[in-house]
Amino acid sequence: MCTDDFCAPESHLWRAVLREWEHWADRYSYPLVMNPIFEATELFQRGVGGDTEVVTKQMYTFTDKGGRSVTLRPEGTAGVVRAFLNSGTSGAWKGAYSGPMFRYERPQAGRRRQFWQVGVEYLDVEGPAADAEVIELGYRYLSAVQVTGLELLLNSLGDELCRPGYVDLLRRYLEERRSRLCDDSVSLIEVNPLRVLDCKVCAPVLADAPAMKDHLCDPCATHYQQVKSALDGLGIAFREDARLVRGLDYYTRTAFEYIATDLTVAQNAVGGGGRYDGLAEAIGGRRTPGVGFALGIDRIILSSDLVPEPEVDVYLVSETTPADALVAASRLREKGLRVDFDTEGRSVKAQFKAASRSEARAVVVLRAGGALVDARVGEERGDVPLPELASWLMGRLG
Repeated sequence: MCTDDFCAPESHLWRAVLREWEHWADRYSYPLVMNPIFEATELFQRGVGGDTEVVTKQMYTFTDKGGRSVTLRPEGTAGVVRAFLNSGTSGAWKGAYSGPMFRYERPQAGRRRQFWQVGVEYLDVEGPAADAEVIELGYRYLSAVQVTGLELLLNSLGDELCRPGYVDLLRRYLEERRSRLCDDSVSLIEVNPLRVLDCKVCAPVLADAPAMKDHLCDPCATHYQQVKSALDGLGIAFREDARLVRGLDYYTRTAFEYIATDLTVAQNAVGGGGRYDGLAEAIGGRRTPGVGFALGIDRIILSSDLVPEPEVDVYLVSETTPADALVAASRLREKGLRVDFDTEGRSVKAQFKAASRSEARAVVVLRAGGALVDARVGEERGDVPLPELASWLMGRLG
């Protein structure tokens, strides 16, 4: 099936990375959005683009028992925009999501058929400050989880006014070089020439291809310049990449990508996004400009230097019974501490081995009688009255 299971200890890093995501999404005021894992196939055909590789080759599509065509979501944006339109909400709206996506791809490191994405969407907003905020959130989060060699790529794809002229220019350029392009690129010249710019095989042929940023209309050029100025003001370095087009048809104006330059796999992009002012109309809704991104947790894990904290704050070693340990653990858990103990009543020696394996930050020995316990945090050790144990531990564990 080319899918994976993640269990401890590998899952410790996953938990740390996903927990950090919730922290940053909350800090930027993006509430949680929870969408279905499958949607009507038409949503992705109309939203993502019928000529994209995602739709033509990669979607998991099937007919349900009611005879309807449904698809496991290959990306998150279309579903979030649909949910926004269905809600009847108007005005600036934010949402953050996290969950599995599905694409039938050739499996390799950092690219699985079930993969995990986190992302945000900022809807009913048009100003460049929204683009800059979204880009900053992704950049700050990736920095916080210590993605190595992090680099931000930036481009503008124009809009419905200036892009058609550029596409015609690009198509003529590609036609002149048709014999030197790979078969996949040739097949795209008529239907989606922008996607040819993303072809790694044809990169040498496209070295002098015309750049969209040189053919922007005045409003798009102004928007792009203001996004760049905002990023400069935020102290976020970026590199302009004229061949950055992203893989989905709904992008307009701002497009960006986060690269882990130290990641030695075929695809070193850990995420990206952009503005998609026409997506809501494409799926049958009212005009709703928006901007967002998606980040791939699988690749973030591969590129992160983050060392997760131990999963256990306190391990209880009981010289009495598991029932006594259960009561003590419950009281500490109520105070917010992460506590584990042996429920099988094994020997004290065996319990200490389990405590060592847990890498708990503190070990507490529950003595017979229960008036005092032997508590240890690092090199510090003390005989602590049981009612005072929680405050003693929290004062030392922080």
